[in-house]
Amino acid sequence: MTLAAPRLALTMGDPAGIGPEILLKAFAQAPQVMRGCFIVGDLGTLARARGWLGHSVPALQRIDAPRPNSPLPEGVIPVYQAVAEAPLVMPGQISAQAGAMAADCVVWAARAALRGDIAGLVTAPLHKQSLSAAGVPFPGHTELLQAEAARHAGVSVAAMPVRMMLANPELRTVLVSIHVSLREAIEAVTFDNVLETLRITHEAERRSLGRAPRIAVAGLNPHAGEGGLMGQEELEVLAPAIKAACAQGLDVQGPFAPDTVFMRARHAPGHPGEFDVVVAMYHDQGLIPVKYLGVEQGVNVTLGLPLVRTSPDHGTAFDLAGLGRADAASLIQAIRMAQALSGCQVDAK
Repeated sequence: MTLAAPRLALTMGDPAGIGPEILLKAFAQAPQVMRGCFIVGDLGTLARARGWLGHSVPALQRIDAPRPNSPLPEGVIPVYQAVAEAPLVMPGQISAQAGAMAADCVVWAARAALRGDIAGLVTAPLHKQSLSAAGVPFPGHTELLQAEAARHAGVSVAAMPVRMMLANPELRTVLVSIHVSLREAIEAVTFDNVLETLRITHEAERRSLGRAPRIAVAGLNPHAGEGGLMGQEELEVLAPAIKAACAQGLDVQGPFAPDTVFMRARHAPGHPGEFDVVVAMYHDQGLIPVKYLGVEQGVNVTLGLPLVRTSPDHGTAFDLAGLGRADAASLIQAIRMAQALSGCQVDAK
């Protein structure tokens, strides 16, 4: 068997959450998928999680930092110790230690990907309050990775625009804004932000589909403003941005009523969707319909970065941490998508 290089790094996530457990379950449940993957985390935390799950999980093996074409051990779970060894954190509890460990793993993997040492990263969930307690100046993965990519490129964060896409087999949606208050999200609906989102979406989906994607734009207001009766944003911001995108050769339609556009775009058995992706105006508008269709199939993809990054479509699930019941399905889907996006495939011989 020949394993393509460079590899995919799987970051541990918050050690007090379900990240360690679902990573180990993925190796146990989908060994073919996991070839060429290694965990970036803490060996002690992962060993504890393995104890919760039982010996059906392969043994852990500490490895040196992988490099392109360097072999990974087979039949075990490779672990790169990316953080200083420390006392184990309590499952299900917010802590500065947990936030710092989670962030350190992501930073290591991001820098390795930016150097070209690995093909990309798949991130297990972290907890925003733990990040904040650790003094990490970013509310989530997307912002942290954006800052790392900008630093690597020697540009400002503003010059490294990124967007969040949530995808499952039936629906894909990209967000104009992400982890901000609803008031701030409304203020972020500007001509420049919407047009930039459409450009980033077009380029990312064009690479994925091999053709120009059909993009629908959800309105901000109920009934997409009803001709100005329920708001002016559709007339003054969205329609001009869509017109500008079309003038640049993008296939964009809308703005459509947000309560129906996702149904129109859904690819279901016997019902091919009218669109390949929906651009939503704010976090919950876009994520609720995708998550309703099934969290276990959802994948979070960061668009606009000079690296591949995906993650499962759920959080740290502190209430399940340490119980061994967490579902690894969304993580496995995220790994599959990262492999497809990066070309990090496994060839059996």
